[in-house]
Amino acid sequence: MIARFSVCALGPALLLTSISMSRADETITLTLGSGSTFRVSEPFKTVLIGNPDVVDVQTQDDRSVIVKPLKLGASNVIFLNRQSIAIGNIRVVVSAAQI
Repeated sequence: MIARFSVCALGPALLLTSISMSRADETITLTLGSGSTFRVSEPFKTVLIGNPDVVDVQTQDDRSVIVKPLKLGASNVIFLNRQSIAIGNIRVVVSAAQI
C-alpha cells in the first residue's frame, strides 16, 4: 500500500533523533517509542510509505519529516520531487525497545 504523507500529532513521549540523508538509499533502525527527523538535500513534494502499519510520517517542511515507528517490522519511505522522481529512499527497521 502506498500513501501520501499526512499530518498527525506525535505523542509527548516520542524521543527524536535527527538524520540527514547524504546518500540516495539508507537503512535506519528505530525502536518503539522513539522517532527520527530525516532531512533530504533537495525539496520533496510527496512521501510514499511502503508499510504504513509499521511507520507514520509527519512533514515538517519540504526537506524534512519526522518518522514515527508504530509496530515491529520494516518499511521503505520514499521521497519524490515535483517531477515525481525519487530523490531519496530510506528503509526503516523498527525493533523492540531494549531495557
